[in-house]
Amino acid sequence: MRRRVWGTAVVLGLLAAVAPVASARASDTASGGPLPLERHFDNRAVSDDARPGEADFDGSGASLSAQDLAAAGWTPGRSLTVQGARLTWPRRAAGEPDNVRADGQSVRVRGRGDALAFLVAGTGGTETGGTGTVRYADGTRSTYRLTASDWRTGPLATKAVALPHINTPGGRLSEKARLYVVTVPVTRGREVASVSLPRVPALHVFSLAVRPTAHDWTGSWAASSSGYTTVGPWTDRTLRLVVHTSAGGPRVRIRLDNTFAAAPVRIGSATVAVQAEGAAARSAPVPLSFRGTAGTEIPAGAQAFSDPLGFEVPANAGLLVSFHLPGTVTAAPVHRLALQTSYVSEPGDHAGDGSAAAYTSTITSWPLLTGVDVGGGPGSVVLLGDSITDGEKSTPDANRRWSDVLARRLLRQGPRHNAVPAYGVLNHGISANRVVTDRYPGDGVSTDTGGVSALHRLDRDVLAQTSARTAVVFQGVNDVRWGTTADQVITGLREIAARGHERGLRVLAATIAPCEGEARCTEAVDAERSAVNAWIRGAEEFDGVLDFDAVLRDPERPSRMLPVYDSGDHLHPGDAGLAALADSVDLKLL
Repeated sequence: MRRRVWGTAVVLGLLAAVAPVASARASDTASGGPLPLERHFDNRAVSDDARPGEADFDGSGASLSAQDLAAAGWTPGRSLTVQGARLTWPRRAAGEPDNVRADGQSVRVRGRGDALAFLVAGTGGTETGGTGTVRYADGTRSTYRLTASDWRTGPLATKAVALPHINTPGGRLSEKARLYVVTVPVTRGREVASVSLPRVPALHVFSLAVRPTAHDWTGSWAASSSGYTTVGPWTDRTLRLVVHTSAGGPRVRIRLDNTFAAAPVRIGSATVAVQAEGAAARSAPVPLSFRGTAGTEIPAGAQAFSDPLGFEVPANAGLLVSFHLPGTVTAAPVHRLALQTSYVSEPGDHAGDGSAAAYTSTITSWPLLTGVDVGGGPGSVVLLGDSITDGEKSTPDANRRWSDVLARRLLRQGPRHNAVPAYGVLNHGISANRVVTDRYPGDGVSTDTGGVSALHRLDRDVLAQTSARTAVVFQGVNDVRWGTTADQVITGLREIAARGHERGLRVLAATIAPCEGEARCTEAVDAERSAVNAWIRGAEEFDGVLDFDAVLRDPERPSRMLPVYDSGDHLHPGDAGLAALADSVDLKLL
């Protein structure tokens, strides 16, 4: 397995135009301090389709298409939120300098947060990286390592956006160009003053920002984008999605993600309400806003947070999140296995309807919506898993996933002495997901909703989650069932632990459950599963171990699940088994 380090991208290559880089450093010195990133721009990456020769991104005359960028919603000066960081696509016309080749430049950037986010791409053809320095306002500094994937050959699974063409002097190529957002940790609580870029001239930086921490928010509900599928088509329809909260609070905001997309999606309006029954609200839905307006357009690969809204969100309750799609939507990022009935309206904006009358169709996935946050609270626990965490074989519309049972346990503690904080519980399980290999390739419309690998989605689904404190990793059965070795799974789990710890998270690992009797769970597969479990139980990489194998296995036959916990397919626990998992968790480990 080729090991990825800190999750996206790469660089190495052509040491083109050293003189302009040196000139930028000279101007930095002359100015007496760090310069804004755009003052360092020394490379032209974007050309108009009619004038492909006006840019040379990679030293061979190739460039990005301005028309493709516009079609994706990446227009000059556009603010893009990706992985919780607000970045700006350079406010430059096609053919103007719009990025910098990293060669130690000192860049002025301000803010407090948990990470730096870089909008980058490499032009060297292979993955590499370099070390830079963060300087803080109090005079201290820290180092970081930045990697970036090649704009033509890097993984689609981790890209922020893919464009359908590449411009060359000889004409347009039908070949995908990639741009990446890479995050690296900074010291929490300290104000960033400037950043020195690595000395890797084939690493191109388009934008840079500090990702703010969400001290005053707790993640209450979340779901991963598991694929990009055909939907509807929906034209002038309102989606009313039903979600179940964990933590409650006096304020609310939602997160919509246009992950994996090639085009923007328009949200006309959005509301939130407590569910009464089905699509009916307990009281009139309350309008949400996005940067002060009723709706928003989300560029391809980006996300949108609604503005904070004073709204009392109850814990352990059904919430209705409604949003109007005024245009035609034929494909969307979805979380397929919602195990929850949601609703689609008749034509029109029905987000403000308290009644269920207009909601005449149902869906069992969660399109676009990926998070609900509540004000205050102690932070969140993120569960990174596969179909067992996703709730496969649990009772639909009953909220009996092990994440739901765990959240209720945390809430039941009350205010007694030594109680564990009532964390929000964020379920990032994806049915069919694997640790080290992708099911969904990360780009294009597909019927496969098994998601990109845990390694490829870790930044988005764990590290960027609202107020994440602890991550629980419960994966590996799909890897060994489909030929991945125990050593490869262990290597992946080690990387997850290291990356989580680098961001200040506690990281727990759960052992892989038994599955004898399922068609792919052969004796050889069980040997690989057992090897992974033996390593987990003795691993020093984790802050604690949840022995889910011991909870579920039949003492008389440890390679199979205890029949009382078996849903009947020998792979997935039913309601009783999922409750047993949640009840077995030592809350103090969280």
